[in-house]
Amino acid sequence: MKSSPSLVKQDDHRDESSRCFLAVDLGATSGRTVLGKFDGERLDMQEWSRFRNPMLPMNGHLFWDLPALYGNILDALRKLAAEGIEIESIGIDTWGCDFALFGADGALLSLPYCYRDSHTEGACEKFFDCMPKEEVYKLTGIQFMDFNSLFQLYTLRNSGCTALKHAEKIMFIPDALVYLLTGECVTEYTVATTSQLVNSHEKDLSGELLEAIGLKRDRFGKMVLPGTSVGTLSEQVRKATGMGAVKVVAVAGHDTASAVAAVPAEDNRFAYLSCGTWSLLGVEIKQPVITDESLRLNFTNEGGIDGTVRFLKNICGLWLMERCRGEFVDIPADVNELNGLCTQSNFEGLINPDDPLFANPDSMTKAIVDYCRKTGQDAPQCPADFLRCIFRSLALRYRQVLDMLKSLVPSVKIDKLHVIGGGSKNTYLMQMTADAIGLPVICGPAECTAMGNLLVQARSAGLVASAEEMRLAAANSVKTVTYNPTPGESWEDLYRDLLRLTN
Repeated sequence: MKSSPSLVKQDDHRDESSRCFLAVDLGATSGRTVLGKFDGERLDMQEWSRFRNPMLPMNGHLFWDLPALYGNILDALRKLAAEGIEIESIGIDTWGCDFALFGADGALLSLPYCYRDSHTEGACEKFFDCMPKEEVYKLTGIQFMDFNSLFQLYTLRNSGCTALKHAEKIMFIPDALVYLLTGECVTEYTVATTSQLVNSHEKDLSGELLEAIGLKRDRFGKMVLPGTSVGTLSEQVRKATGMGAVKVVAVAGHDTASAVAAVPAEDNRFAYLSCGTWSLLGVEIKQPVITDESLRLNFTNEGGIDGTVRFLKNICGLWLMERCRGEFVDIPADVNELNGLCTQSNFEGLINPDDPLFANPDSMTKAIVDYCRKTGQDAPQCPADFLRCIFRSLALRYRQVLDMLKSLVPSVKIDKLHVIGGGSKNTYLMQMTADAIGLPVICGPAECTAMGNLLVQARSAGLVASAEEMRLAAANSVKTVTYNPTPGESWEDLYRDLLRLTN
């Protein structure tokens, strides 16, 4: 393994040679604010605050507590003001697909539904009565998942949702928070593409799809690209926090788009894996790939910075481990020690991480046991067995998706895998991935999403001129660890076993 220079975190954010920015980085289980200081070549980052983002079970559904997230952002701004720290701008990135509904008076009409809520089960197939699957994919190039915004809105309309009926504006989660901070309504391009409502050729919301769900374009804000300055903190927010007229920038609002923008790659011969609750594995290309084969394999063409396309596939990621972890007893509290248990097992079973059984079961351990028995395998017996099963299955699924990428985009040469996100710190999963794919796996930074968010703000401020300079700044600022394939276990035999399960 080899490392590059470490990330230096400095506490003095009043250095005249540097300028400060605040990233709000919200995930599906937790949120954080990160203070970034950029000197033109190097970005130093300091976690400013961290908070939980739990799903709220309420009246038979799952919701996000948007007011609480907004309150946590205000708390971070108050702390900045109290410490006398001046920032150039604020940028917000979140998960995709979910949205908030606002009335004509600007009031939030309801809490946003969570994409894991079961009310959209089967929504894709129902919508195809309105428009054929092939036509939807030809327009959008987006993978089909029941919780895509298109199907969420279709479901809410059919269920008679009163909030949707009276909504004047529909905003994706990062745009909704920007609206609460500034009063300005926009639709940021990268997060909008996850909705399956954007025409991939026109790069705006599709009139045909909106008509199919009974909506008009004027219920959404104007489309803006990453780096657009939306406005400044409203007078009310300034009084509530003690901050001045700080700019709010529409960064790459989808967290994966922000993360990919900061991959510290030296060339373009790589695939990326954003490894967290979800695993998103793909390549960056200039034009969407919309073919019968990409449709069959359910690949997606999501927006990136500078008009690029993130051609990728969603894989159920460390959600599997985190859900099992909550059911284990008498285990190490430290996640690294917990992960290390996998070395104490000889369990040989595998799962397909993307089997519907694992979407949101009442018990993840029971779902894995049921899957193994259903597929004629022994069932895991202890935490070490479950962890070994999950990590090996994910590593092999990554290889399968890489093989798909190579066949779908043969012009892109892949000789390394860059892994970003919290999962990049999982030593055991990363080594298994290198062994399974037979390529070097370059890990870091874990906080790549926040880094991309901050670098887009720095670019908006004129401190960075291009995407290439952003990646160079990322490489100057982070510590990476490289895992090379090692001889040992027969991954070829294991891969054939996974292919049998997934096929």
